[in-house]
Amino acid sequence: MPFIVEIWSDVVCPWCYLGKRRFESALARFEHRDDVEVVWRSFELDPDAGPSSSVPSAERLAAKYGMSVEDAQANHDRLTALAAEDGLEYHLDRTRGGNTFDAHRLIQLGKARGIQDAVKERLMRAYFTDNVAIDDRETLIRLAAEAGLDADEARATLASDDYADAVREDEELARRIGINGVPFFVLGRRYGVSGAQTSDVLLEALDKSWEALAAA
Repeated sequence: MPFIVEIWSDVVCPWCYLGKRRFESALARFEHRDDVEVVWRSFELDPDAGPSSSVPSAERLAAKYGMSVEDAQANHDRLTALAAEDGLEYHLDRTRGGNTFDAHRLIQLGKARGIQDAVKERLMRAYFTDNVAIDDRETLIRLAAEAGLDADEARATLASDDYADAVREDEELARRIGINGVPFFVLGRRYGVSGAQTSDVLLEALDKSWEALAAA
């Protein structure tokens, strides 16, 4: 029986991408890593987000949180440096925002086809490194194909309501559990870890949750 790790995150969440890398580092050191099944759960930071914008991201962040543009840019600079320590290349000054519902539907399609992690990774890298418009459907189809999905199936999915229910079910489960921020890790339905914790913290959580399941 696989040991399931469920991770709620959003494609446009910089801490989520950092958390993904740190979890991967922890998992690589986990003794029972071959028994772990990772499931990426959908979570929209802003379900009402409008289309991608050309407004500089520091200005959008400052307006959203009532801070100065200089403080917003300083936050971006700190996060960019932190991400680089884990091998991620962020260009936060060029990120464009946008609604992520369709991206999450393609990640659900990736789950159905057994390549969910590859789709998740490609979309996050596209947003933070390549600075694509994450809500542009033709762009999403191209990225899905690059991750290994069939382009025609991705196009048909986006033209329909396919996997919309799966996205909403993940988000409803998050509400029931009490998740209101991401990334959020649920390990073996035993332990919850909030935030982009260090790989050491995540490894300790993997060990403890495995031991708890084994003792149950």
